[in-house]
Amino acid sequence: MAKRTTLYRYLTGPDDASFCHRVSEALSRGWSLYGPPSLTFDAAQGRVICGQAIIKDVDEAYSPTLKLSEQ
Repeated sequence: MAKRTTLYRYLTGPDDASFCHRVSEALSRGWSLYGPPSLTFDAAQGRVICGQAIIKDVDEAYSPTLKLSEQ
């Protein structure tokens, strides 16, 4: 049996519906929120940027070649 591994991703993007959809899609694929979201203001672009950490447990050994967005 493969080792159980916790995968980690950090999603970032402008604070808009597109970012919310990316987080929602990840949640629907079995990822879980890890901590609160973070926000910062990009003065050059005049917009708020969001960040959200997510994690997911998988039944396979970790490898740096894993495509996290496909998990």
